[in-house]
Amino acid sequence: MQSLRTRIQLESSDLIRQQNTIKQNQKNEKTEENMKHLIHKTEDLENHSRRDNLRIIGLPEDHDKRKSLDIILQEIIQENCPDILEKEGKVEIERIHISPLVLNHQLTTPRNVIAKFKNYQTKEKILQAAKKKSFRYHGTTVRVTQDLAASTLKDQKAWNMIFREARELGLQPRINYPAKLTIFLQGKVWSFNKIKEFQEFAKTRPDLNRKFDAQAQNSRESSKGITAQTA
Repeated sequence: MQSLRTRIQLESSDLIRQQNTIKQNQKNEKTEENMKHLIHKTEDLENHSRRDNLRIIGLPEDHDKRKSLDIILQEIIQENCPDILEKEGKVEIERIHISPLVLNHQLTTPRNVIAKFKNYQTKEKILQAAKKKSFRYHGTTVRVTQDLAASTLKDQKAWNMIFREARELGLQPRINYPAKLTIFLQGKVWSFNKIKEFQEFAKTRPDLNRKFDAQAQNSRESSKGITAQTA
């Protein structure tokens, strides 16, 4: 009887521990879901707060220091989309600054310039013009894009290799907000929220899969060639 009581107590304790573990796991899963939701909401709010901003990428660090960033931006607009300029020959900017403020000399790429416009429609006109052609400033190519949260930019950057390959294959790729890839294939627009989704899609289409494999192989061989020459 004593042995049975001991066994029952042990089994009851094990059952209680299992139930507690299950409850704790469920609680952890719920907490993780809530955290993901809050992170997504925070990112969305930050992106919304930047809706009037444009990011200028590629402006050389050794640009004319005698000119303010405001003047340089006006010159970029004048050179590339003068029809957007308002009656006074310029657009109204609320503020403009370099990001990050402190220059890291170890980086080989110039810092970005962030401009906040007073008029959302003006910002949109400039952005649409920048999507149609490459902008230049005194002979240097500069990119003008929507300013987004760092996490969203990172998610979009993850598509870079696939985006380049899709463009070379004539699939008319686009990165839509927040980080969704769309391509045009066989008369239809296809959308992908995750890289894995696109990879699984490509596997179901042998021709497309072979093309991407060939692109990846050529890229790897080019990288090896460059490494060998450097060595």
